[in-house]
Amino acid sequence: MSLLLTALVLGLYAGFSPGPMLTLVLSETLKHGTKAGLQVALSPLITDVPIIILALVLMNQLAQMQTALGIMSLVGALVLIWMGYESLNTQPIAINNSSLITKPASLKKGILVNLVNPHPYIFWITIGAPLIYKAYQQSLGLALVALLGFYICLVGAKVLLALIAGRYRHALSSQLYLMLVRGLGLVLWLFAVFMAWEGFKLLTK
Repeated sequence: MSLLLTALVLGLYAGFSPGPMLTLVLSETLKHGTKAGLQVALSPLITDVPIIILALVLMNQLAQMQTALGIMSLVGALVLIWMGYESLNTQPIAINNSSLITKPASLKKGILVNLVNPHPYIFWITIGAPLIYKAYQQSLGLALVALLGFYICLVGAKVLLALIAGRYRHALSSQLYLMLVRGLGLVLWLFAVFMAWEGFKLLTK
């Protein structure tokens, strides 16, 4: 359950936190309608597949190397601290059509932005793949549920924000949104502590 909860929280963070993909979801929604924003929100389901496969292959190669796993856990903890810091420093999203530059073909643009965005690569190599691999060690079903839960939260959050931007755009600059993202940042710091502790245990065995 702790692995599943971690996957869900990470998915929510990835879905709600500001970044290139969220900006594109909002801009496409404002310029071309809610349907365009939804297409961008779904693009990670296409682009993340090769990234996940690559990260899991790498994880499998390192699975028998305790020192490498320990170092990876410590790096993952640092990435979580960085992600949490970004969340805690989130500012209200300014919904301003004139500042958002977009083009048609929303799904294709979402795929392109996600492919050149370094965040998915960093996340899956340092955090996502170790999490799914650990779940797989318990059962294949748990690994699949954790992966599915992560993407339900990630895509679901971006779909929700596209719907809000389409109808109630000013809600994205509200205190409620800021409290949600910053609260997720504190949870990520908590996960960073556990991941760092696990890394130290692996290095001192």
